[in-house]
Amino acid sequence: MVETVDVAVIGAGQAGLSSGYFLGRNGFRPHSDFVMFDRSKGPGGAWQYRWPSLTFETVHGIHQLPGMSVPEPDSSQSVAPVVSDYFRDYEASFGLPVLRPVVVSSVSGLADGRLLIATDRGDWTARALINATGTWDKPFWPYYPGQETFTGRQIHTVDYRGKDEFRGARVVVVGGGASAIQLLMEIDKVAETFWVTRREPTFVDRPFDMDWGREVVARVEDRVRRGLVPESVVKATGYRWTPEIAAAIRNGPLKRRPMFKRIDASGVVWDDGERLDVDVILWATGFRAALDHLAPLRLREPGGGIVMDGTRVVNDPRIHLVGYGPSASTVGTNRAGRTAAREIRRSLGDRAVPATV
Repeated sequence: MVETVDVAVIGAGQAGLSSGYFLGRNGFRPHSDFVMFDRSKGPGGAWQYRWPSLTFETVHGIHQLPGMSVPEPDSSQSVAPVVSDYFRDYEASFGLPVLRPVVVSSVSGLADGRLLIATDRGDWTARALINATGTWDKPFWPYYPGQETFTGRQIHTVDYRGKDEFRGARVVVVGGGASAIQLLMEIDKVAETFWVTRREPTFVDRPFDMDWGREVVARVEDRVRRGLVPESVVKATGYRWTPEIAAAIRNGPLKRRPMFKRIDASGVVWDDGERLDVDVILWATGFRAALDHLAPLRLREPGGGIVMDGTRVVNDPRIHLVGYGPSASTVGTNRAGRTAAREIRRSLGDRAVPATV
């Protein structure tokens, strides 16, 4: 039996919950008009999978969801359980129709103009779709020659659970983003570390204010309008210069080496023949947008990107991407959820309840 709704939301992290909230505010009724699918067993989005040592002191910041403040725990408290509880309370407070665990395998078009959403718990059809799947489920693993011959451990940021498993080891951390820098500085307390990046990292001695934020959003929006793949956040913003970063560059682990050329059984090798024996390669190489389930809709351009107008996909206006491109930040996600809900309301016609936002 195929279930029918007006709007389906895929994902129940920050982007999905924000979108669900604004759908409700725009007159769409939970369960009867819209439904939300989440592949995780519990609330929390990607936050629930973050390493235990990521605390409120070390996290860059958690932006509140619309209509409910973020708790203010002790700075030493781990982020994951607090955010999971916050998301759980949020779903309950606003009656969001989250179904979990549900894995969406594909979204395709039907002859009558509706969308068919195939899941491991039955099929659904909808008139519009908000995709809010983020990136956590699609870690990016680059390939270098000889990678399969390495006899040590290779892990990705997504697998990291704490520094203690690296105690006494020689660890090369690959990547120039926020996670790479944070994990490198943490692991260096118990292991011998080495830092490798493809390009020279950019450190910015400037507060991240509204002007800077607008510059970054404009830069990313320009890329997605042209159908290009969005840049990483750090590439668009640079990494914030702090006294801790200055000390780590001067005396500690942030001594950057250029990218190696290949990998052998016991380590990594550069162009000039220099080699480094290591026990672990930690690929802090980021993530890609988790959009494979949308492949039947053929949304991507030849360069791999998706042409966007706000949250709406130009090639298929039924589809809105929230948490993609310029709305990938937690602040941008809330704005994008509101925009998507408003546009869907206009495109599908007024609901029984007047819009309040």
